[in-house]
Amino acid sequence: MHNQPQIASDPFETLGLDPAQTALYSAVLRLHRATRSDLAQAMDGPVDMVGRQLDDLVKLGVIDVQSGQYLARHPAAALGRVIADRLDHLAEESRRIDSALGSIRGLIRDYDAGRDYRSGPFTVEMASGADILYESVVGIAVQSQSPPLKLVTAIPDERTMTDFARKFADPWIDAQKRNLLTVHAIIPVSTLLLPGVRDQLTSLIDAGGMVRTLDRVPSWFMTVGPEVAGLPAHWGGNLPDHAYNFYLVRTSVVVGVLCSLFDELWARAVPLPWSHRGDGVTQVLRLAAQGLCDESIARQLGVSVRTVRARFADAMTELGAQSRFHAGVEAARRGWLR
Repeated sequence: MHNQPQIASDPFETLGLDPAQTALYSAVLRLHRATRSDLAQAMDGPVDMVGRQLDDLVKLGVIDVQSGQYLARHPAAALGRVIADRLDHLAEESRRIDSALGSIRGLIRDYDAGRDYRSGPFTVEMASGADILYESVVGIAVQSQSPPLKLVTAIPDERTMTDFARKFADPWIDAQKRNLLTVHAIIPVSTLLLPGVRDQLTSLIDAGGMVRTLDRVPSWFMTVGPEVAGLPAHWGGNLPDHAYNFYLVRTSVVVGVLCSLFDELWARAVPLPWSHRGDGVTQVLRLAAQGLCDESIARQLGVSVRTVRARFADAMTELGAQSRFHAGVEAARRGWLR
């Protein structure tokens, strides 16, 4: 004999009312306005017990109390609110279930990575030359069955960044325009002043890429999609110093590790100055650099002095500065005032 799901005999039980509360609620509806004593008499029960049940009904929002008397609210409104609360709870549970189901994909990737790690050798290919490096990325993207591939890369030094801007940015920009790649890059803030870098980064961003800066980037590395990673022959060294020798490692374990490192660096990095979200912030910094006081800056921009000071506070927070002077120095160093 199959077990059948039990259906509550009292439909209000699913809304959080026990049978005694349901009976008391019906008595309030019939009397419409009554004291605790009246309702205790109607229920043939102790006043204290009925009072506690009434307090519960008030908390549920199905009845009101005024000057010691309990008033019935219209059932459609009263129970509609309780039902809405239950539906919100069910919706939240549904969202949690959806989130758990979504996380299964990540668990599957972890399982596959662990299986590959235990069952087979890493596929490692040694390569040399800047042309090979940049062309291999485009080649991987072209051969992908599901473009665009996400490319993440960290560029640690001015020489590599100069080569990228002068010779190798265009193929990546073109691959983005063809919807083969989406580029996310972290670069040292000092490289923003190198010739040609701003123009190429602007083109990269216009094509859909994202770039942030750090004071110091620990080493060059990259990942292309979920299966391919690029590692330098010497961690922390400049690629040009080592003839662009690098390893292409085709395993999701290494990709996952490097993606985690990139995400940590990305969280600490800051956006490019010319794509800075608050033009008003850079405006007040530029005017302050010219020696204008808060009142003069406010008149110049057509805003209040309070707004000017709020923008200074935003600038100090984002730049990690302890004073306005420090904010101005840091903004100039990052190229915000150009």
